[in-house]
Amino acid sequence: MEEKFWYKSYVSNVKKTLDYEKVTISQALTRTAHRFPENVALNYMGKKISYRELEGLVNRFARALLDLGIHPGDKVAVCLPNIPQVIISNLAIFRIGAVTVQVNPLYTERELAYQLNDSEAKLVITLTLLIPRMQKVKPNTQLEKIIGCHINTYLPFPKKQLFPFIKKDMYRKVEPSEDILVFNDLIDIFASEPIDDMSRWDELAALLYTGGTTGISKGVMLSHANLSCNVQQFIAWFPDLKLGEEKLVGNFPVFHIAGFTAIQNLIIWQGWENIMVPRPEPEINIEIIKKYKPTFLPSVPTIFVGLLAHPEFRKLDLSCLKGFFSGAAPLASETIRDLKELSGRTLCEVYGLTESAPIATVTPWGGTIKPGTVGIPVPDTDIKIMDVENPDKELEIGEIGEIAIKGPQIMMGYYKKPEETAEVLIDGWLYTGDIGKFDLDGYLTIVDRKKDMIIASGYNIYPVEIDDVLFDHPKILEACAIGVPDEYRGETVKAFIVVKEGETLTEEEVIGYCRQKLAAYKVPKIVEFMDELPKSAVGKILRRELREMELKRNI
Repeated sequence: MEEKFWYKSYVSNVKKTLDYEKVTISQALTRTAHRFPENVALNYMGKKISYRELEGLVNRFARALLDLGIHPGDKVAVCLPNIPQVIISNLAIFRIGAVTVQVNPLYTERELAYQLNDSEAKLVITLTLLIPRMQKVKPNTQLEKIIGCHINTYLPFPKKQLFPFIKKDMYRKVEPSEDILVFNDLIDIFASEPIDDMSRWDELAALLYTGGTTGISKGVMLSHANLSCNVQQFIAWFPDLKLGEEKLVGNFPVFHIAGFTAIQNLIIWQGWENIMVPRPEPEINIEIIKKYKPTFLPSVPTIFVGLLAHPEFRKLDLSCLKGFFSGAAPLASETIRDLKELSGRTLCEVYGLTESAPIATVTPWGGTIKPGTVGIPVPDTDIKIMDVENPDKELEIGEIGEIAIKGPQIMMGYYKKPEETAEVLIDGWLYTGDIGKFDLDGYLTIVDRKKDMIIASGYNIYPVEIDDVLFDHPKILEACAIGVPDEYRGETVKAFIVVKEGETLTEEEVIGYCRQKLAAYKVPKIVEFMDELPKSAVGKILRRELREMELKRNI
């Protein structure tokens, strides 16, 4: 085994390479249900589902999917927030050898139609509230059925004010029809006894959409091996955590790769408790800490910033917590320091991409913390820094270039996009498009992003998509969206706009228009009108120059 320079920063009881168990996440659930049958798997607002119960529910829904004609390799879209049905659905899809397609429930019809079409999903599992939206896009997709889930099915008691951000019709009953079915009706029909597990180690398990290294959304193909290996890498990083004993707050949405791995797959493998959070907010996290005493609090930086700004959080007894995980967006050094001073606990930063399932580097657990870095590579993960101008040239320690990653967690490729796959997967190396550097101890620092992606509150936003919506406005001549620093969200979206001659437009009108076309987190929060946008010699709008201009203003 080649000795990597970052190994000197490994904690003594962390292995540098692993002997992977060829156990899929579906198979791991069955094993966990036998080991810890009465352990709480899902805690949904006080309703606790044991691993024995979860295994039975997965078997029931797996039988329902088979009865609906879903076969190994078929794509099934799951468009749900963090409620028990999202976990049940994903594991049932794994179990029958089908492929789960994760879809953000905040998407507009336009966004839904693209991903459902691209993935060739035969069936979608979604909230009852979203059924009308799915019905509108269904004729233009390959969808055969829509399965509706009630958000309150697994609540311990009715609570109309539980989700004040959701309209009351989320609770409405759905009348089954030829193409609309109800999740709990299907669950009730079928038996919970064991079913043959058709998940296979080297086969496709999931499609999660990302912009990759260019604008258009791509389906990242992750195999059962990718998902399982990444979980095992993460577990190896924290050897003192107790099998069957930890409780994690489920702040990351499962439809995002961070939640898919850490809040679903990791917890199932380890027999831990998932305290489910349908909508992460500081106040909800405070109540969870007081009531359920979690041992780990994973979240995006936005939540940590909000918690530290909340007087009640600063008065809490945080002794139940062993640590914090942060991912999906950059974290300020001040936030790491404040959490450490307040709680005495470590905050581990995680770096990775959907294409790396996602974990590639983590702050050493029990090791040196270097604020501003994202830790060191996890076991069996190789990282090199490549010259941006000459991608065949590997740079020295301390030099800044493109981050390339190799390991068992790296994706199979982009779904139906061989050319885009070939651009980023070269000899087993994933060229991330992220710019970074190593220090002498092997700690990685993310310097910039080669791609134009904006990360706001942990969500990936691709400015080309926003540009396209803006260009469709009858009064807009030119438009370009960028990410600008935001104290709360990390970044937020700003749109630069040139209005057509003779037309007038206000910031409020632009934002209102975007709200009709884009998911809420993609809508520009700031609009600046300009006489013209910077362009290259061939007329291409220079997004980079707008970013640089904005940066100079904030210096």
